[in-house]
Amino acid sequence: MSIFLIEDDPIYAEFISKSLGKNPDYKIHLFSSAEDAYQAIGGSLPDALIIDYKLPGMSGIEFYEKIKPQINDHNKVIMLSALDDGNMVLSFIQKGVRDYVIKDENVIESLEAVLSGKDEDYLLFN
Repeated sequence: MSIFLIEDDPIYAEFISKSLGKNPDYKIHLFSSAEDAYQAIGGSLPDALIIDYKLPGMSGIEFYEKIKPQINDHNKVIMLSALDDGNMVLSFIQKGVRDYVIKDENVIESLEAVLSGKDEDYLLFN
């Protein structure tokens, strides 16, 4: 599974990349900005995108809106945020984002649940 991780905090990006990278099925590509990730997409999306909501330049949700026409049922798009804000989550859902993970002590387990398709069995919202 090809995964784009778009996270501007290099330490947090490394933490997520190394943690998820323990799964040999995951090929993780790190990007510190939405603009860099967008350039790397070219004509086809990776299997999964983990997008930090708050990015310098283009925000995570702006990036999502830009790639939305290319997203199909095969692609997983996970919005990642440190904010546990119900109104923000509702706005994501209204825009079409189906997976939202909070940066908390369960972030890796939450991401793995969504990536493996077991998110129905896992409580993603506290």
